[in-house]
This record gives sequence, C-alpha cells and structure tokens, in this order.
Amino acid sequence: MSSQGAAPKRSRITTHVLDATSGRPAEGVGVELSVREGDGWRELDAAVTDADGRVSRIGPETLPAGEYRLRFDTAAYFAARGTDSFYPEVVLTVRVAADGRHVHAPLLLSPFAYSTYRGS
Repeated sequence: MSSQGAAPKRSRITTHVLDATSGRPAEGVGVELSVREGDGWRELDAAVTDADGRVSRIGPETLPAGEYRLRFDTAAYFAARGTDSFYPEVVLTVRVAADGRHVHAPLLLSPFAYSTYRGS
C-alpha cells in the first residue's frame, strides 16, 4: 500500500490554542517544547500554531516518560494584534507517562487570563 495520501503522523504531544476574546483559533502563536534534564530544561523543538490554532507536529512521535514543557509566546501573539496583555508567556509543564498515551494540552487564551486541561 502506498503512503501517498496517508494522514501525517502527529507528535506524542500536541496543543490547540483558542483566543477567547475573538472566539476563534489563535493562529501564529509560537510554541516551544522542552524536556526536563536535571535541574534545567533542554529545548527539543519549536512550532507555530496553524490557521486552526493547532500544533500537531512538535517533537518526535515517541517520547520517553518524563516532564515536558510547552512555552507559548503570548506577548508576540497579542502584540501582532495591537492588544495589551498581562502574560508575556504561558508555560505548561506536563508529565508524559510510560503508557504511550498521546498528550494533548489545549490552551484557552485571553489578554488577562488563560486556562488549560488534559485534552484527548
């Protein structure tokens, strides 16, 4: 069977950013993925949210169990829209288990608040 037309594989960790002030996906948010190493962090990859506010390819398809961090560049996102904001970045630290489950960490964003949850 040919791989042409096959759906692209996604990363073990994905995210989706929604802009609560506009009620639309947050396109153009920079996201960095890092892994905890000892007392510090090492950046693994970076991406930008697409027109649907999603990052489906950041980091590898498989990741060992451990702590990972998603850093969202909210300052640049809101500055590009001429909007003042309180949080220059949002940092989510998540634990990846050894069970192989996909990790989806959505972010609901506004200039003065944010929320997140474990997605599916």
